[in-house]
Order: sequence, then C-alpha cells, then structure tokens
Amino acid sequence: MYKIVAKKTLAPAIHEYDILAPKVAKKAKAGQFIIVRVDENGERIPLTIADFNREAGTVTIVFAEAGYSTKKLAQLNAGDAIQDFVGPLGVPSHIEKFGKVVMVAGGVGVAPVFPIAREMKAAGNQVLGIMGARNKELIFWEDKMKEACSELLVTTDDGSYVRKGFVTDVLRESIEQDGKPDLVMAIGPLPMMRAVANLTKEYGIKTMVSLNSIMVDGTGMCGACRVTVGGETKFVCVDGPEFDGHLVDFEEQLMRSRQYKTEEQLALNRGGCGCGGGGKCHG
Repeated sequence: MYKIVAKKTLAPAIHEYDILAPKVAKKAKAGQFIIVRVDENGERIPLTIADFNREAGTVTIVFAEAGYSTKKLAQLNAGDAIQDFVGPLGVPSHIEKFGKVVMVAGGVGVAPVFPIAREMKAAGNQVLGIMGARNKELIFWEDKMKEACSELLVTTDDGSYVRKGFVTDVLRESIEQDGKPDLVMAIGPLPMMRAVANLTKEYGIKTMVSLNSIMVDGTGMCGACRVTVGGETKFVCVDGPEFDGHLVDFEEQLMRSRQYKTEEQLALNRGGCGCGGGGKCHG
C-alpha cells in the first residue's frame, strides 16, 4: 500500500497527490509515468509523473476526474493509501542543450510539462512556456511554471484570464515575432497536440508530444496502448510516451481514445466497472 501524504485540489475536479513511494522517487525522471490502482478490484490508471522528491521519497501526480476510476481516486484524502503505484515506466524525456525550447501545456498537461521544462532550463536552454486552459478556473501551477521557464505566456479559450485564444495562437505569434525555436514539446489533450504538430510542421520545427493512451499492463505485453508512428506500430508504454508529433497518426489515436466511451458511461451510471467483469475495464 502507498500512503497519500498530501492532497490539494488545484481546480474544479483536478487534484494533486504526493504519494510516499521511495523506490519510485529514487529512479523517477522527467517524462516518465506510473500506473496507479486504487484497490485490488480497481483498473490500472496511467499518469505522467508531475514531480518527485528523492529525499522525502515522494512522487507527485496530478489528475482530472474523468471516469469512474479517477473519481474513486479523488475520494481519497491525505493519510489514505492506494493499492498499487508502479513505476517509473516509459522512456525519460531527452534532455540536452538544444538552444530555445518551447514547452506547450494544455489543461492538465501543465503537470507533466513542469518537470521537463525545469530540466530543460537546468540544461542551459532558453525555455518559453505556453500554457492554456478553457477558463481561469482551470489554470494551476502558474507560479511553478514561471520558475521552470525563462518566460511564461498564459492564455484561456474564453478570455477570462490574461488573453483570449488557443495555445496555437500564442505559439504562432511567438514564431512570427521571435523566430523558430529549436524544439517544441506539447502535452495536453490529443486535439491540442495534433494542432500544435500541424502548426510546427508548417515551419519545419522538430516537435515532440507525450501520449497517454489506454493501457493495461504498461510493460509492452498487452498491446492496448499501440500507436502508429511514421507508419510503424509502437507501444506508448515502452517506446514512449514521447514521440515525434509530425509522425503520430492522431486520427487513429483519437478513434482509439473513444472506443470505450459506452463502457465508461456505464461504469459511471452503475458506480462500478462497466465492462461486465474480467478486469478489462477502461472507464
């Protein structure tokens, strides 16, 4: 069992947990993820590592209440424990001195962007952070991002905070005004990452995205998290989660992300797994 040592609600239905997991914290690196299971009957939830403290032995996760399992996770409080906390999994972010790096975060994507931006800055890069959300209520970790970046630009879809527009609007303006960066990394909802990749492709800018696919075992055995990259099948859990955004088949990913919507709704309606048993739930 893994103890929750701290809990914060960052925005409506968005929570931050510090989990006591010394072995995971010792080896965790920016860009990797863990798999959480609330209890012995729970499904496996992949979550990108948002931060870690090796001395305290804690790992920080941030998640939004989306389906039955994440809503169940959100009901826990500091002092409670979760059944499983497996990781670190996946390939760490490639950190080196590229020059100018733009980190684009959409919604909850701010959390996994943060440690990567921090490492990029520590490596000597000029780091421009662009973070966006639907509205002001959903903006969080702005101060942390300011520390991790050389400069931070914030936007909201409805204009309720700082400026109105999408992260792609801000990115295009930055490219036009300040020239092409050496690398763009985008993390957030699939449509947002696709839009960023389409934009940067126009300018020939290397772009990485971090995918959070449906997973089961997280070790490359089941194939549930497969994605097509450059015409080849890859597994997000062992080959990713980061891939060249210009090579990812986003249409396929979007289709696969929606394939369990019926089961997810059944799970919410019934207050439990909607798959009918067998441990194959994805809600």
